[in-house]
Amino acid sequence: MKKMLSFALLILLVGVLFISCGGKKEEGTATPAGTTATTTSTAAPAKIENIKLGFIGPMTGDYANYGQLISKGAQLAIDEKNATGGIAGKAQIQLIIEDSEGNPEKGLAGIEKLSSSDKVVALVGPVFTGVTFAVGQRCQDEGLLMVTPSGTHADITNIGDYVFRTVPSDGLQGEVAGNYFYEVLGVRKLGALYIKNDYSQGLYEGTKASFEARGGQVTIAETGQIGDKDFKTQLTKIKAAAPDAIYIPNYTAEMAQILEQASQLGVNIPFFSSDGFSNPEIYDLAGAYTDGVVYVGPTKVEESEKAKAFVDKYTATYGFAPDSFATNAYDAAYILFDALEKVYKETGKFDRKAIRDAFAATKDFPGVNGLINFAENGDLVAYQGLYKVEGTTPVYLGAYTVVDGKLVEVK
Repeated sequence: MKKMLSFALLILLVGVLFISCGGKKEEGTATPAGTTATTTSTAAPAKIENIKLGFIGPMTGDYANYGQLISKGAQLAIDEKNATGGIAGKAQIQLIIEDSEGNPEKGLAGIEKLSSSDKVVALVGPVFTGVTFAVGQRCQDEGLLMVTPSGTHADITNIGDYVFRTVPSDGLQGEVAGNYFYEVLGVRKLGALYIKNDYSQGLYEGTKASFEARGGQVTIAETGQIGDKDFKTQLTKIKAAAPDAIYIPNYTAEMAQILEQASQLGVNIPFFSSDGFSNPEIYDLAGAYTDGVVYVGPTKVEESEKAKAFVDKYTATYGFAPDSFATNAYDAAYILFDALEKVYKETGKFDRKAIRDAFAATKDFPGVNGLINFAENGDLVAYQGLYKVEGTTPVYLGAYTVVDGKLVEVK
């Protein structure tokens, strides 16, 4: 009997303790997934979970240099933001990287994991145009914000309203290139050697259209396949056609081989290229052959303290300088942070549509690349820079755009 009485008293005591310690149901604290957690009316809000951002790019293979450079731009921004308390001072940010190897199928496998398993709230990337098309459609279908720092094909942002970029469109690049080659450089007969992928072919077609609209003529256009190592047959044909210049809008691996093999064949014709040439790896691969190359690349803004600080910190952290795409990823990440904080402060959660809307509303964002704005279709509002390489040093020639079909230098 005494044992039973003691047990009953114990049960009663536990019940009293439970009530006094807060058996009241909590309300109102949001988590990143938008679910409702609980808190007492007097307790401080619970800390929200870590926020996951995705990145898709080639981390291994022939094009790994691009993925490594660009992902580190995003990672540096995340490390800086986390050091100040993360989003709204409450949530740390985690970057989850998926290796596409530059392959659209592997890119799709990456976005499947990031979206379904990792539950990322937004994606930085992908890196290459072909992968960007494939992944972009998946992001649009799922309502997941995607901002590519290097996907340049003119049609990428036509995928839908969840697709953005912090790199100029090939549409603008092709217009500027064709007009500049004709008007400023005086080229009338242009040859081309491009790889059959979305990036290279898109740039070639855009440049050809603007060049011929000015009165120029593409007298010979040779192609190669992804992974090709030997371009001597194509270069021999182009040499025989004797154009005024040769346009090679490709990635560094192919451009390095083309320049070296052209030298071996005695092709003494000027080479022009695209923003792919702004990757500093080209000088490691083909520095003996880069002198005189003219290429279209990012606009060079007046160096601000913010830009200098970014370059210095990136270089000190990773042991090498950032390229323009790494800079684009850094800016993209900070614009995302801004959008995430606005959404959380207004709604207490991280709804995908709200994130997309806040990102699209960006106006005059003070990035490393200067003030950043987006067109209604998700394109970066931008100009294009022109460069000429002296040895292994790119010399800036100026910034240009095209207005009503005419080349305009931007001062």
